[in-house]
Amino acid sequence: MTATDPVDRYLGLLAQVCGTGRALRRAELDELRSLGERAAEDGQGHRQLVSQYLGATRRAWLALPGVAGAQTAGEVRRAAETVLAAADAALAALGEGHERAQRLSMRQEEAARREFIDDLLYGRSDLGLLAERAERFGLRLARTHAVAVAVGQEPYGDVHPVVRRVERELTGRFGERDVLLATKDGRLVCIAPDSERAVLDAFAGLALRPGSGYPAALRCAVGRRHSGAGGVVRSYEEALDALDFAERLDLPAPLLRAEELLVFPVLMRDRAAMADLVRTVLGPLQEARGGAQSLLATIAVHAEAGYVNAEAARRLGLSVRTLSYRLERIKALTGYDPADALHRYTLETAAMGARLLGWPARPL
Repeated sequence: MTATDPVDRYLGLLAQVCGTGRALRRAELDELRSLGERAAEDGQGHRQLVSQYLGATRRAWLALPGVAGAQTAGEVRRAAETVLAAADAALAALGEGHERAQRLSMRQEEAARREFIDDLLYGRSDLGLLAERAERFGLRLARTHAVAVAVGQEPYGDVHPVVRRVERELTGRFGERDVLLATKDGRLVCIAPDSERAVLDAFAGLALRPGSGYPAALRCAVGRRHSGAGGVVRSYEEALDALDFAERLDLPAPLLRAEELLVFPVLMRDRAAMADLVRTVLGPLQEARGGAQSLLATIAVHAEAGYVNAEAARRLGLSVRTLSYRLERIKALTGYDPADALHRYTLETAAMGARLLGWPARPL
């Protein structure tokens, strides 16, 4: 294969094979694989590549030595078998090289995408350079964005069936928008501009209710809207914080919005002060028989039930009389009366802080 044009080189090889009746050699197949790789690198599609080489084979058929010199039908048949076998092996080698180049390109693209997502969500790159890289992946970071994060029963990977389903559904509903879907640390992440709020709502709905045969996400959290590359990081961190608070407090809602949970970052902003509040207000509960846990749960459930004794008792699986006894014990041990509005607020805040800090299981 010494001709410079790839197709001419292929036809020269085909002429040699047809004239001698031999099969393609390993070195020739390797060169054909290289031709397939270069075609992929030049942007030529696999179908176009096959069509080009098959068309050249058809056009050159009658001029091939084994065909032109054939005198009988048997000789034509043998020449045809040789040419078809060689063309089949050649096209397979071309396709293998093309696919190899495509796989390499995809791996490189995925590596670049993964690096970009890491830099974007962790804010580890120059913002100007990050904005330039973002355009390659369909994001214009000058706009205002929000981030939604879903956590599943098992870690999400790039090939997880739920990820593929969500991606397919979002693309089908909204087309190619200024949206990025990715996985990070086993979670499913969706970044969308403020103008595409419906995308994040659809993302949350699909993650929580992906359909029959797909495992549903346990929770989905949506960060607030912020502008710029730094805004994406901030919204992402807010979504992660919302998921963390929901897990610690065992919040029942599967869909969380950061703006509805702002009280928790405020409460935890001064961790030392919160720990002091828990120790001071709830520490005496540890003197109760069986420890503080049951009385702490009583405070929390009583608040969740709107301080309606009958409803709180039902949720705790107690009689109203037993609940009343527990409330009296809380008052006696702590000095705070659940019937008093200010005392009630102090107890509820301290109980919430205890759950956030993991007390009493974790010493303060």
